[in-house]
Amino acid sequence: MSKFKRTLVTTALPYANGPVHIGHLAGVYVPADIYVRYLRMKGEDILHIGGSDEHGVPITLKARNEGVTPQDIVDKYHNLIKDSFEKFGITFDVYSRTSSEMHHKTASEFFKKLYDNGAFIEKETDQYYDEEAGQFLADRYITGTCPQCNSAGAYGDQCESCGTSLNATDLINPKSMVSGSTPVMKKTKHWYLPLDQHQEFLEKWILKDHKEWKPNVYGQCKSWLDLGLQPRAVSRDLNWGVPVPLDGAEGKVLYVWFDAPIGYISATRELTDDWEKYWKDPETRLIHFIGKDNIVFHCIVFPSMLKAEGSFNLPDNVPANEFLNLEGDKISTSRNWAVWLHEYLDDFKDKQDVLRYVLTANAPETKDNDFTWRDFQARNNNELVAILGNFVNRAVVLTHKYYDGEVPLMGETDPFDIETLEAIPALVTRIESNLDQFKFREAVREAMNLARLGNKYLADTEPWKLKKTNPERVKTILNISLQITANLALVMEPFLPFTAKKMRDMLAMDEMNWGECGKTELLRAAHKINEGQLLFEKIEDEKIQEQLDRLAQTKISNETDNKEAAPAKEDIAFDDFTKMDMRVGTILEAEKVAKTKKLLKIKVDTGIDKRTVVSGIAEFFEPETIVGQQVCILVNLAPRKIRGIESQGMILMAEDADGRLDFVAPGSKIKPGSEIR
Repeated sequence: MSKFKRTLVTTALPYANGPVHIGHLAGVYVPADIYVRYLRMKGEDILHIGGSDEHGVPITLKARNEGVTPQDIVDKYHNLIKDSFEKFGITFDVYSRTSSEMHHKTASEFFKKLYDNGAFIEKETDQYYDEEAGQFLADRYITGTCPQCNSAGAYGDQCESCGTSLNATDLINPKSMVSGSTPVMKKTKHWYLPLDQHQEFLEKWILKDHKEWKPNVYGQCKSWLDLGLQPRAVSRDLNWGVPVPLDGAEGKVLYVWFDAPIGYISATRELTDDWEKYWKDPETRLIHFIGKDNIVFHCIVFPSMLKAEGSFNLPDNVPANEFLNLEGDKISTSRNWAVWLHEYLDDFKDKQDVLRYVLTANAPETKDNDFTWRDFQARNNNELVAILGNFVNRAVVLTHKYYDGEVPLMGETDPFDIETLEAIPALVTRIESNLDQFKFREAVREAMNLARLGNKYLADTEPWKLKKTNPERVKTILNISLQITANLALVMEPFLPFTAKKMRDMLAMDEMNWGECGKTELLRAAHKINEGQLLFEKIEDEKIQEQLDRLAQTKISNETDNKEAAPAKEDIAFDDFTKMDMRVGTILEAEKVAKTKKLLKIKVDTGIDKRTVVSGIAEFFEPETIVGQQVCILVNLAPRKIRGIESQGMILMAEDADGRLDFVAPGSKIKPGSEIR
């Protein structure tokens, strides 16, 4: 018997500077939604809290780059994320945001109570300051050369070329991203949470009292504690966020890691006046669903904040997942290497449950895992279509064919029927046990095993062959098949809610609680069921190839973007430049030079004369396609013979990072001979 009367489930607040992708879903939102739906079916008192994390430097950077305000950015992505979750079937009781008035009020009150309790220490440190802009610079506002790999454009907290974590002071030739000037060091005061003072408490609370936590969570916590905790700043110099509620703290806001988890509290306050019952009553169980990058914040930092405040419950469990990769590569929002939820919902209409199933069956529960489009297709076609969909369809269709859609009264039975019936509650028990232990991958496998049980039962008994010779036996077979289908409609609800509703509609079933699962008389004899409908459809190769082609194009774009331009050549005098006579010309004729792959013989009207130029562009252009093309031509280049042809001048070309050539040409038609200055 649980000591808890209610459960509060929180999910990591997605950062509102971009859409949600499958890594977020697999790591946090799908497992949380499964668990919440399961507890609701059990009739438990539960709240599911979510919202958008809307503060921090990346949002201000994105706003600056797009020429809009930070509020514009968070409004855009908060609405997109919220809408995507709703369409995907993630069932929040409230989906709030940290830019709300309630959140600012709650975060300020929380900080002030800790401050009044003496829970912080004050420190004065040197930090980069932009004298031209008149502001301190967050690490992400500083770029320079990486001291590890010498790549330009490294940020003050990390080099994205080699992945090394950095301090802003490590950068070579640091520059402010605000003004472009070289920043200077200047003293600034901030408040710190002394995590080292909570070390002893955390070691007992986690390492001794919560050995049941998932090994990946427990192990990461132990590593942090073994290294020894250090004070962590709870404020920073920035103009976007929750202002530090102290006199003399102008221009300072709460650090996003401090204010974001308080968002769970403010969202609950927004939902209900009875919010303290869910946060402070010891009979409430608090569970955080997060990804592995948030383990330290939810297992060490936030509990230290709650403990220092003194009146809040600490989390009972933090069933964090590891990372999901995509086609063998780490998901990256900056590289657009992701499957975005809103795009999936457009590309795969009414296939929410296919993605929910694949992400659960392949969940990165204790180690990183990989999503591939071929596996997505195979699981849909070979499992959802061929097993679950096939079994339900046959059971419903045969009932309509033989009994006009009425559940037949059980007739003659044999040991195989009894064995099949007895397997149903055993499978349900295993599903429930795995759900209770946050083993969602194992739970959905057992749920699918129930469909496999039904599929095998129909295939082995072959009622279509017995209808004339043993009609009583057929009644038993279809009754049992329908009882399995009814159980599937219940146990699949947490995993595949859209499909479960379709099954209930087909069976004319009311919503039932979890306690009905495993029963073998869910549908009474003579109960009328509805016509069948397609649960899943086969996904063809062409549809998958579209997704693979999109990723391939993304990879090409990334590789091109990452290639740096060739360094500038040495300076030349202005007189050297004026010696070049460059004109606009028009191509009159073009042909390939025999026995060469790269050369074209081109006749150009330069406005001065009509002359021949040999150019190495045959790999990129067919001769007939460039006739009439206007070009820029250097007309006073000394003639030289190329493959026996005298070439008089040079056509100017632009070469991109991949070596692709294109003409340098005027934007509109211009008279040949016009000078280029």
